[in-house]
Amino acid sequence: MNRLLMDIDGMLSRKINLPDIKSMAHWASGDADHMATLWSAVCSADRLTSVNALWVMTHLCESESEWLRSRQDMIIDMLLSATDVAKKRMLLQILKTQDFDAGTMRADLLDFCLSKINSECEPYSIRAFSIYVAFRMARHYPELIAELREYLKMLSFQGMSPGLACARRNTLAEIRRIEAG
Repeated sequence: MNRLLMDIDGMLSRKINLPDIKSMAHWASGDADHMATLWSAVCSADRLTSVNALWVMTHLCESESEWLRSRQDMIIDMLLSATDVAKKRMLLQILKTQDFDAGTMRADLLDFCLSKINSECEPYSIRAFSIYVAFRMARHYPELIAELREYLKMLSFQGMSPGLACARRNTLAEIRRIEAG
């Protein structure tokens, strides 16, 4: 771990693999200074460093979920301004596991997600994660659930990857559960 502590920036700035990711996630978890270092790397101007740091964040321990939740607005802002597909995918992946309070829901994020669901210009992963994030926000409001259901119905007229079809199917099942009461 000492090598990792000494060279986290160097590791994040090069091509890495899943064992590297898991090692860095383990290194960062439970240590506020290490998490701050990782967050700085997410904000790096260097694309590879930023993408790799986000990749590490998608593998953080469950115990770090509250730390990630405390940065939810910053994560959303990054997502809304991101042009890099890999960054968008990982930011959505992080948001997919977070709770959204009914009173503080960000309409700009919901609009972003809804606009991606049926956009055939977007990669399947962005579209699938957008379904999950949209549901996590919409579930508090019956009228938004109805709107999301309509987006998912329209999606059935398009070609879907297995992952996108799964996201659609799982979300429709969750919507039926909510509507059944």
